[in-house]
Amino acid sequence: MKPVDLNQELRGNAYPGRGIVIGKSQDGGCAVVAYFIMGRSVNSRNRVFAEEPDGIRTEAADPAKMEDPSLIIYHPVRQIGRGLIVTNGDQTDTIRDFLEKGLPFEQALRTREFEPDGPNWTPRISGLLSPDGSYKLSILKAADEAGTACLRQTFEYPGQAGLGHFLHTYQCDGSPIPSFEGEPTPVTIEGDIDAFTTSLWESLNQDNKVSLFVRYIDLATGQAQTRIVNKNQ
Repeated sequence: MKPVDLNQELRGNAYPGRGIVIGKSQDGGCAVVAYFIMGRSVNSRNRVFAEEPDGIRTEAADPAKMEDPSLIIYHPVRQIGRGLIVTNGDQTDTIRDFLEKGLPFEQALRTREFEPDGPNWTPRISGLLSPDGSYKLSILKAADEAGTACLRQTFEYPGQAGLGHFLHTYQCDGSPIPSFEGEPTPVTIEGDIDAFTTSLWESLNQDNKVSLFVRYIDLATGQAQTRIVNKNQ
């Protein structure tokens, strides 16, 4: 499949939900990771990304407005060695625990399934970046409208200069919200971290976007640059 313009892809979709992009910079020297969250409810929109020593966590922008934190508060990004885990839920910790025991990404995700928020049954999306710039993306989603079974799909990529793959929870807005379908979308990655972060943030729907995390990791040295943008700050 021919890569598409990531910004056009986002501008054409008012509600992709939560999204992961992993790939490589144009010159091939940096691994690129982005994660964003969107929200339609007051509870979902009442969040910010906060930096942690090993990644980021979500937290309430206004604790007084927080309702059910169970699917809202989690660590989307955790570093493990020179690798990076990025997900849309607390499966980040499940993956980390399995990897620390020498067990694979896929095995960790066999213990998890989509979110228990019927009738939407929000998919769990996860990514694992390896130190060499190769990466995996996974989606766990409901096999039917009743949420009686879970489909598990994992995609593996070598990492190519100027190319990334974009996986998000929802196909588009709706009621119930339709889950993402097909393979992760190949997208072009252009510019340095600031240009990429700005274009990505500006392309997300103004009403629904909440927070964005972007990291560029120098594959030769392991040194990382991070940008965090929060609508509520």
